[in-house]
Amino acid sequence: MSFKSGFVSIIGSPNVGKSTLLNILLGEKIAIVSPKPQTTRNKITGIKNLQDCQIIFLDTPGIHRAKKELNILMLKQALSALKDVDAIIYMVSANKIIDDDERYIIDSFKNIKIPVILCINKIDLIRKDNLLPLIDEYSGLYKFKEIIPISCKKNDNPERFIDRLLEIIIKLLPEGPKYFPDDIFTDLPERFIVAEIIREKIFELTKEEIPYSTAVQVEEFKEEPQKSLIKIMAAINVERDSQKGIIIGKKGGMLKEIGTRARLDIEKLLGAKVFLKLFVRVQEKWTEDKNILKEFGYN
Repeated sequence: MSFKSGFVSIIGSPNVGKSTLLNILLGEKIAIVSPKPQTTRNKITGIKNLQDCQIIFLDTPGIHRAKKELNILMLKQALSALKDVDAIIYMVSANKIIDDDERYIIDSFKNIKIPVILCINKIDLIRKDNLLPLIDEYSGLYKFKEIIPISCKKNDNPERFIDRLLEIIIKLLPEGPKYFPDDIFTDLPERFIVAEIIREKIFELTKEEIPYSTAVQVEEFKEEPQKSLIKIMAAINVERDSQKGIIIGKKGGMLKEIGTRARLDIEKLLGAKVFLKLFVRVQEKWTEDKNILKEFGYN
């Protein structure tokens, strides 16, 4: 049997479940997940190895109308994922009306010849008799290759939807080489994933604008084999002194909780004991400064 391989973009508006879907597809957590919108800032690569197929997934920032320099970069990242791929997974929320943002995304498909699979996520949040009219409405806007209702909730057995999705993707992929070895599930460096895990905990524990005003840089990543230990030092960058105070918290309590939660996930990822040191610094208006954004890895 011939070997198939190819690239698949996962796109959609903010907070529709793209990162959750990627993690389920891979069986590994590489993309951070939060109920807050616009969590993903970079185009994240995940690799699914099957017996006769290798699928390279691209998880992207939520597509939205951009204003700040950071948001403009995120939009460019997302739209660039429509190029040079073999298929697109377009995710929407079943409990959200088809608004201008969704129509903006659908209109972008009309200039490409790549097959688009529509995944209607969060079907657990609507009445069953509302699903077929929603499918009909989307079908009238674009000729999707397939439309799959799914639920990425852990307690809703997402694997039964995933098998169908993988089956469709494999049929769309061309014959091709194995781009990556069998034993890796992402091409992202460990430092990047560690920084994303720390950022996820900030999303979990803080409110309002704080998560969106933070960027994490791993400044030291040192393995000490003789101690079976990995030492990591990371900076949490914020825009204002008041935000720094919130991240640190009363008597350092918030920073300690962020560090504890992050360390546990990092240890699972790396399979080793981790010593994690966090500190907070102010970089004024970093979300609007092209040079600082480049320094932080948002190219």
